Amino acid sequence: MSDITFLFLIIAVVIVLFVTEKVPVVIVALGTALALYFTGILEFRQALGGLGDPTTIFIASLFVVSAGLEVTGVTAWAGQFLINKVGDSRVRQLSLIMLAAALLTALISLNGAIAALLPVVVVMAVRLSQPPSQLLMPMVFASHAGSILALTGSPVNVLVSEKSTELGSGGFGFFEFAIAGVPLLIGTMIILVLLGKKLLPNTRGASMPSDLSQHARTLVEQYRLQGNTFQLRVRAGSPLIGTMPAALDLGAYSGLSVIGAQAGDTGRPLARAFTEGDVLLVRGEAEAAASFATDQHLAFGADDAERNMADMLFNRSSGLAEIVIPPRSAMVGREVFPGMVTESGDLLILAVQRRGEDLGPGKSTLEVGDSMLLQGTWSALDKRLADPEVLVVDSPDVVRRQAIPMGAGAKAAIAILAAMVLALALNLVPSAIAGLVAAVAMVLVGVLSVEQAYRSINWTTVILVGAMTPLSAAMSETGAAQLLGDKLVSVVGDAGPYALLAGLFLLTAVLGQLISNTATALIIIPIGAAAALELGVSPQPVLMCICIAAAASFLTPVATPVNLMIMGPGGYKFGDYWKLGVCCMAWFFVVAVLFVPMIWGF
Repeated sequence: MSDITFLFLIIAVVIVLFVTEKVPVVIVALGTALALYFTGILEFRQALGGLGDPTTIFIASLFVVSAGLEVTGVTAWAGQFLINKVGDSRVRQLSLIMLAAALLTALISLNGAIAALLPVVVVMAVRLSQPPSQLLMPMVFASHAGSILALTGSPVNVLVSEKSTELGSGGFGFFEFAIAGVPLLIGTMIILVLLGKKLLPNTRGASMPSDLSQHARTLVEQYRLQGNTFQLRVRAGSPLIGTMPAALDLGAYSGLSVIGAQAGDTGRPLARAFTEGDVLLVRGEAEAAASFATDQHLAFGADDAERNMADMLFNRSSGLAEIVIPPRSAMVGREVFPGMVTESGDLLILAVQRRGEDLGPGKSTLEVGDSMLLQGTWSALDKRLADPEVLVVDSPDVVRRQAIPMGAGAKAAIAILAAMVLALALNLVPSAIAGLVAAVAMVLVGVLSVEQAYRSINWTTVILVGAMTPLSAAMSETGAAQLLGDKLVSVVGDAGPYALLAGLFLLTAVLGQLISNTATALIIIPIGAAAALELGVSPQPVLMCICIAAAASFLTPVATPVNLMIMGPGGYKFGDYWKLGVCCMAWFFVVAVLFVPMIWGF
């Protein structure tokens, strides 16, 4: 058999495996690269070269930049801002949600934007007494349109821009995509607002993300820290200055006990002697606390004790975490008490409960099922609560991302993003360099740890792109792309280049409902490029048409990860997607086939 025959067999097997999902997509992608090598279609370096391709590296770096915005609370701030602005108007609610999702997608990619906004929109639906199904699908469909607003919106954008450069037509500028993306988004929003109410179900999903926006208040109430708990700030001239927290004796103040001491406003447990500005947390009667504060020259916090306590313990620098002692834990049998600093020295035990009842200020021996409320810096909580000896009720990382808007490092993350966008927009450096510099900067300035950066990368997407890229090269090198391009031209050639765009759009869009739009683009791009050359037209409108068609992944929940992501919370069924999706796809077709050639001429 010829190389082209082998290649078509490989593609057929790949499509079947993608559609049936019998084999993980990563294995299918890697198997594709290996098959190209073992059949002799590509040499060793060509078969594995995609894993080190600049496009693959750039896509991986975007995940790190996206994570930096999320962990610092930039996306949480955007979500809370959205909730405060939506009002009671359905049109306003949908418009703001869709606009926010589209703009966020343009900057941090589709998966990152929807992952950040999904819990926010579900909470918004609950607060506004709206079925989540009426908001979630419009959010995702608008995000598909938003992915065409900028180079960073989708891996497919990067692929078509690189291919355009390779063909000598020049790449697409960072915001050049928006020329097609803006009309796509406006038309999609109008369709969703006008038809969404009729074509979308009124359902609520069985799986709903937790609303952690009031997490601190909930924990303060659960562990009864409000009302009888006070924060006392050490003032200049206080007798406590120079005293170690462990040396405090409150025996003269009936019922008053220490539950912790903090180093100033840092949120860190105090591991040294008191100095001016440090904070002492005590529990007991107000009269005893007032007497102690007067004797020791301490200043009370704000009058609103409950709110102030929550804000004091849960803020940009420090947070709270609830843990449970599991069976067979080494913690069983240990003595603990409120105010105790853990062995690591960076977490403070605020309260201990057993079956929902507070165990009081004295020492308690831990049993299976006991729960503790811990306080410390966010970095300490992230690091220490990975301990397998305890079960964390709500991950501090998840809580921080949702409940702390514009937290520590937010300004740095925004500055890094702005610098990357500027470098890409002005074409100062190659896209892979701009992405890598931004990702490295996120780690160097302390926005992310190296471990967080590793975890933030969606390795399935990265490996999929890297391992499937040689398939695109193989189609060009074997002449398969040219052959298919010739066949396509022979079918639509007499009808002109518009028919070519229509044929490519339908081929890309149909295949994109069954397999990843990135994988689809990698297969179709060389075919489209070959057809454009055969017909003697510019490859730019052809590539932009493929890019838009790849984004039109509306008809099935398996078309993209985000379509599947909203299926549970929205309570959608498989057939709910195509009803509204066909209308959006028709608009994408109009823009790709009729509008695109007006901007990027044949």
